Amino acid sequence: MASGIRDKVAILGMGCSRFGERWDTDGPSLIVEAFQEAIADADIDPGELQAGWFGHAGNAVGPGAVPLALALRLHNIPVTRVENACATGTEALRGAAYAVASGACDFAFALGVEKLKDSGYGGLPGGSRGPFYDATNANMTAPGTFAQLASGYRARHGMAADDLKRAMAHVSVKSHANATLNPKAHLRTPITMEQAVNAPLVAAPLGLFDCCGVSDGAACAIVTRPEIARALGKKDIVTIKALQLAATGGWEAQGAGWDYSYVPTTRAAAARAYSEAGISDPARDIGLTEVHDCFSITELVTMEDLGLSKDGAAWRDVLDGRFDADGQIPCQIDGGLKCFGHPIGATGIRMVYENYLQLLGRAGERQVSKDIGFALSHNLGGAPFHNICSIAIVGRG
Repeated sequence: MASGIRDKVAILGMGCSRFGERWDTDGPSLIVEAFQEAIADADIDPGELQAGWFGHAGNAVGPGAVPLALALRLHNIPVTRVENACATGTEALRGAAYAVASGACDFAFALGVEKLKDSGYGGLPGGSRGPFYDATNANMTAPGTFAQLASGYRARHGMAADDLKRAMAHVSVKSHANATLNPKAHLRTPITMEQAVNAPLVAAPLGLFDCCGVSDGAACAIVTRPEIARALGKKDIVTIKALQLAATGGWEAQGAGWDYSYVPTTRAAAARAYSEAGISDPARDIGLTEVHDCFSITELVTMEDLGLSKDGAAWRDVLDGRFDADGQIPCQIDGGLKCFGHPIGATGIRMVYENYLQLLGRAGERQVSKDIGFALSHNLGGAPFHNICSIAIVGRG
């Protein structure tokens, strides 16, 4: 019977570029920036790496995975490019982790990058429509689909529109406050509740400050087995407790049984991740989260989908400060997508990078004061009615 990879994989080193409008550099240079920090943290020679997984959704560095090896001058090792919408970074980490857990590699790495500001497009790159999108989706936008999530949530729980608007605003105000302490974040200016509530509408009820931005960035993770990490002299070891993905099978879009108030894939992936990690009470055991706040409503709903708030209670928990930096379960302590932007291939690994630093007590001014048992990261790629969800849980080994 499958037992998962709990504690079979240690994170040996991690790195993250500065995120933002990186007109000063190109895609390969962002790769190098993240990798150099990771390899120095791992304290191994690059020649010891035996395989790499490259998370990349656009075309900033060229097709396939060879540009990863070229940028890093890694000769003759296997490299694999993966793309799985907004779960791309976590998918790359999963490939590297599984290779190590299986014994196929002693040292593997995952690196995600995106150079969106050079694309000439205001949002995420538009791909080939193909049969996945029919004519009814010709005018679909990301803010529009997640605005429907807000409407569905409010309708199910009988909320006043002003209450939901204030809760969404608090999500964004909290993330901006956290990002002021993070030199690698894209947006580091605090905002007020008044600014967030009264911002121009993008797709009602989502306003300007309810939406994350577009940025350039890269992040990297080097993994090995725990016994190898210890043999290398690592004292504090962070291990992967769970890596799970869940994909839409089409049920949500059929219009029968789903009311747009939650995301079924998140609930499915979370249940499997908690089982793999041995977590019976996530509200008690999860000490820190990085969730896919592409829009403020996504973060709010995700708190319930992850079991960190009871159904219908997340908006109150948000306003009560449960997920603030000094709250019971801090969320987006680094600023989240809201303040980092969302370079698709890098985001999932960037989230794990923050959790890794926090677990090791290396997050500087933004270090949370409470003891963290498990730290969770969550990605949601696509629209609420068809998507891929990924969850990574890490903790001390």
